[in-house]
Amino acid sequence: MFFSWFSRAVHSLTMAAKYNVVFVLGGPGAGKGTQCAKIVEKFGFVHLSAGDLLREERAKPGSEFGDLIEGHIKNGTIVPVEITCSLLERAMKNSGKEDFLIDGFPRNQNNLEGWNKEMGEKVNLKFVLFFKCPLEVCTQRCLDRGAAGSGRTDDNMESLKKRFDTYMNATMPIIEHYEGQGLVKTIDATRSADEIFSDVEKLFA
Repeated sequence: MFFSWFSRAVHSLTMAAKYNVVFVLGGPGAGKGTQCAKIVEKFGFVHLSAGDLLREERAKPGSEFGDLIEGHIKNGTIVPVEITCSLLERAMKNSGKEDFLIDGFPRNQNNLEGWNKEMGEKVNLKFVLFFKCPLEVCTQRCLDRGAAGSGRTDDNMESLKKRFDTYMNATMPIIEHYEGQGLVKTIDATRSADEIFSDVEKLFA
């Protein structure tokens, strides 16, 4: 009897210790970062951008991964999943929080498999928030962002083409994979930020 109770208690603690995760996906310029900031403000989630974490790591003096990350970012290719998962898990632990938006990840099959292997047992995946936006709209937003001084080395036409190719060939199949599991919530991201958020907040309320 005691053992049965103890097992249930341990299981309950294990479940409670899992991180709650919402993956946020969409093409470059779809507005993921803007909407994540609004979700953080209203619902208290922690926003983790895989890209931002990689850029921060790249910029750290003496980082063992800096040059490797720089090469992938400039070429619009995908950083090895072990590095990205390690940075994400470290950020989650350091935050002291339980609810996370993970923005721009998983971006390909390798990311998905690596995440499931490294983090699958440590998180509850609530759903995948997919910002659907046509290529032309996303491109113009990124070019405008670059012209306004975003400071991002990949907000230019050459890098954008590579990023969109990667997105269509590698990330869309991941979205389709999660659609097959009934986990994708699709949002029309062609509208204004406030109009988009009026739909987004219904998913978190």
